[in-house]
Amino acid sequence: MASSAAATTTTNTWIKTTLPSPPTTLKKRFPCNSNSNAITCSLQTLHFPKKYQPTSTTTTTTTTTTPARETKPVIASPSETKHPLPQSWNFLQKAAASALDMVETALVSHERKHPLPKTADPRVQIAGNFAPVPEHPAQHSLPVAGKIPKCIEGVYVRNGANPLYEPVAGHHFFDGDGMVHAVKFHSGAASYACRFTETQRLAQEKTLGRPVFPKAIGELHGHSGIARLLLFYARSLFGLVDGSHGMGVANAGLVYFNNHLLAMSEDDLPYHLRLTPNGDLTTVGRYNFNGQLKSTMIAHPKVDPVTNDLHALSYDVVQKPYLKYFRFSPNGVKSPDVEIPLKEPTMMHDFAITENFVVIPDQQVVFKLSEMISGGSPVVYDKNKVSRFGILNKNAKDPNGMKWIDAPECFCFHLWNAWEEPENDEIVVIGSCMTPADSIFNECDESLKSVLSEIRLNLKTGKSTRKPIISESQQVNLEAGMVNRNKLGRKTQFAYLALAEPWPKVSGFAKVDLFSGEVNKYMYGEERFGGEPLFLPNGVDGDEDDGYILAFVHDEKEWKSELQIVNAKTLKLEASVKLPSRVPYGFHGTFIHSNDLRKQA
Repeated sequence: MASSAAATTTTNTWIKTTLPSPPTTLKKRFPCNSNSNAITCSLQTLHFPKKYQPTSTTTTTTTTTTPARETKPVIASPSETKHPLPQSWNFLQKAAASALDMVETALVSHERKHPLPKTADPRVQIAGNFAPVPEHPAQHSLPVAGKIPKCIEGVYVRNGANPLYEPVAGHHFFDGDGMVHAVKFHSGAASYACRFTETQRLAQEKTLGRPVFPKAIGELHGHSGIARLLLFYARSLFGLVDGSHGMGVANAGLVYFNNHLLAMSEDDLPYHLRLTPNGDLTTVGRYNFNGQLKSTMIAHPKVDPVTNDLHALSYDVVQKPYLKYFRFSPNGVKSPDVEIPLKEPTMMHDFAITENFVVIPDQQVVFKLSEMISGGSPVVYDKNKVSRFGILNKNAKDPNGMKWIDAPECFCFHLWNAWEEPENDEIVVIGSCMTPADSIFNECDESLKSVLSEIRLNLKTGKSTRKPIISESQQVNLEAGMVNRNKLGRKTQFAYLALAEPWPKVSGFAKVDLFSGEVNKYMYGEERFGGEPLFLPNGVDGDEDDGYILAFVHDEKEWKSELQIVNAKTLKLEASVKLPSRVPYGFHGTFIHSNDLRKQA
């Protein structure tokens, strides 16, 4: 990771800003209406506090921390990468690079003549606090309001998408380079750092000084998407780029397993990160579990809290087998792949485990690369397909005993938990059912709705039932969160989920009683938004809700970020850590206890 002070800095004006504000550089390529105090984009209008306006004088008091300016990140020097440098290219490579750059310029010029859908428009996808930030080295002794509970000793890490370079064409929020934010707790004090995950993709783009890898969601639409794929393959043919060692961004999930902190996105192998003693982060490299893992791994693997096995899936959008299941023993030994028979490649972002089974969704969002030929998106909502769940024994060596149960019109981007009820011959699955199913990926007029649901799969009859957990009068969009991970795969009473309103922002979180449907909300306040709430248990043997919620919160009025620690039983704020840098809205996180940190690989 680019954390060395000795690293040579390359020019990157994309996230070099003079104010702690949204990315004004977007106006160069995607003009927005603006005045002296606001940036207006298609997502929102952001007003700067007076003390951040260029003509004002910044004032501080003993109780206020001024956010650090967002300055240019430290970029790894080309010598730190293993990729051929442009200056070492031969004559043919230089000629090819020049010709292909001209092709790309013409392609971009053509693309700009056509309006982008909101799902691929950078002015929408990375506006406001969805915009990227530079890396921040570890900063210690941060201001704390309240008192950090004594049981919180370790590091909270959260992943997110943070594009290093300004998009030249379409861009979806999911396309950004992975950046991990870390808050370390020790003896009531806190530190903060954030670093890019140094993927193979990012390292090559740093060497070239610009984005060259295709963006899976934002760019690969229709004929221009095909052109971008051909452009990338042409550059690969001439040795200008190399996608053979992975093209993923590692921006979605995080898991700590077998003393390894792994950053993941489902389009690649995981990346091994290491937390330094002073609370900083470095990238060790792309991780294949000592040569055992030879395919991608989804961003939501599951650690069984009893056996400590890691269960995971891998899907392929091009060739069969389209889906594989495998697991790792606590010491990292991989099982043989179980190839799951599917007729077509399916979006497989998440799954669930129970005490004895894995629960695998086969839903209506599928990949049809042929749609690009007719000018469409390869991510398709197939209305004729019937959603279903596959039930497979955790220790299965083949798919022969797998049982499929239909669950019509059910699309869950995330599954929060599942458990067995042998007395009813049922498996209970808790997930948020999203409609329209493809609204995250494709533009549509219908507003997104995410309904927390109980899905019952009867192993004896092969039938399913589904019902909302929350009453219609209390219905809110709940997306991103978790149950007590010490209870994963077992019956749980509570789930802690983000209040995804106004979508796509998160205005607070809800503690939901899965048995009664009772909802208790914790709101972040006016013009304050966050992301996934992380539940941190206070030990193993206490009540299920004995613990704390950790959540990054950003104040869009003051343009400051903090980490809030909320008592999960009472939903009262215990402490707030004031952060020295803006933390963009992101994805998923985990907590690593100090005892585990001392054993990390």
